[in-house]
Amino acid sequence: MYKFGFEKLEVWQNSLELTKIIYQITKEFPRDERFGLISQMRRAAISVSSNIAEGNARKTNKDKAHFTTMAYTSLMELMNQAVISFELDYISKAELNNIREKLSYISNQLNKLRNYQNKNYR
Repeated sequence: MYKFGFEKLEVWQNSLELTKIIYQITKEFPRDERFGLISQMRRAAISVSSNIAEGNARKTNKDKAHFTTMAYTSLMELMNQAVISFELDYISKAELNNIREKLSYISNQLNKLRNYQNKNYR
């Protein structure tokens, strides 16, 4: 079966795994957070992989780097929301650490990708 270019990127694959983790974790959140943190965290997680995919489809490296930056900012938004979730006792320290570890790895991948893209458009 044909795979699009973004599907071959390890950083996209990792961000997809992160999204699945976030969906699993937020299933356990209080029901009254359905339109609050649950929605916010899921949208931020989805935004990471979506921006990677959209950026990969762009023609210029400058455009690609812009979407990689947007993916990174969504990742940082998600980290903030994970910390808030921990502070509200919605997730455990172990869950927070697991999210932090995954976010750290993906952020390093995004930084390397963005540096490559920036280097090649100037």
